[in-house]
Amino acid sequence: MPIYIADVTLFDGVRVRRRQGVLVEGDRIAWVGAHARAPRETLAARAVEGAGRTLTPGLVDCHVHLNFDGGADFAAEAAMLDDALGAVKGVANLRKHLAAGVTTVRDLGGLGTCQLAAAVDAGVVPGPRLIASGRALTITGGHGHNVGFAREVDGPDDARRAVREEIKAGARSIKVVATGGVLTPGIPVSFTAMTTDELVAAVDESHTWGRRVAAHAIGAEGVVRAARAGVDSVEHCNQLTAEGAREMAARGTYRGPTLCAVRGLVDHVETVPAYAGEKALLVHDDSERAMTRAIRAGIRHVVSTDAGTPFNPHGGAGREVGFLVDWGMSPIQALAAATATGAESLGLDDVGRVKSGYVADLALWDGDPLDDPATLTRRPRGVWRAGVSVPRG
Repeated sequence: MPIYIADVTLFDGVRVRRRQGVLVEGDRIAWVGAHARAPRETLAARAVEGAGRTLTPGLVDCHVHLNFDGGADFAAEAAMLDDALGAVKGVANLRKHLAAGVTTVRDLGGLGTCQLAAAVDAGVVPGPRLIASGRALTITGGHGHNVGFAREVDGPDDARRAVREEIKAGARSIKVVATGGVLTPGIPVSFTAMTTDELVAAVDESHTWGRRVAAHAIGAEGVVRAARAGVDSVEHCNQLTAEGAREMAARGTYRGPTLCAVRGLVDHVETVPAYAGEKALLVHDDSERAMTRAIRAGIRHVVSTDAGTPFNPHGGAGREVGFLVDWGMSPIQALAAATATGAESLGLDDVGRVKSGYVADLALWDGDPLDDPATLTRRPRGVWRAGVSVPRG
């Protein structure tokens, strides 16, 4: 039965309009316009009251780790993982995203996630649209080698082979690890990992297969190297220099600052492993400067929570929007990062907007997140995934 959301404040992914109506037929948005001019077809639809509420596209989280639950010791949780357990944990964590109004996620490193994505596509398990990257590519001994979600590669040919093997296994995107990281002991966050030749080979092979590439890069040189190699997004991007900002802006490279991950560690620095807490404090200070520089440079931002890292639970895209606003973005820019821009960065051309012909991924919120971004941290009044209402549970 068609659904008509009536007299609602609408953020369509780009702009805000008041007293709007949205008609959903099947899995698509059939009509959007002024409620006072609703077409005759809305009379036969099931009505959803929108007065005093805001309708947005379903949120898009471009960086999650579905194998992990946000416990204090990431490495200890990883030691238990295999493909089967990773997929089972992913089922539970996908439900958390969907309940929070997140209708698309990209997993950037995990076990069993490609199989889980296939199960979601087939309707075997409920969940947001899942773009799985399989295992990330890191150098021997590099960031992530100790937690199972990355495979070690050395040299351009090895990088190409790894990309091909992950795509063969079902990966719809590729992640490369260009620097050290907070959660790997013994490697500084500023350490520059993959060589230019390795990055170029991985990006070239991925793009040949139509897969977008996300780079984990915290250190300044790694950010520049990844951008010049042609990656589609840089995740974290904490130690962003003026050079790095110019390179990313000139190439249209998206930035996922993963502020939820930074805050999860910094706010619990006495609880997480000492090496992680120390590095997180350093990265936090760098991140504030990087946000200011990136915004001024006009770099396009997406919401990337890095969910699953310590004290960073799944379903936190709304929380990330709030941090983006706190750290310098306007509410409308931050909400666009969580919807239209996020979908665009993933190559999805019919998701992330409330627009006729687009997939009916929608979230209805009590109040107005553009006036109060904390609105997005509360459970939405309604969520629709491809036109199907998600039970509130």
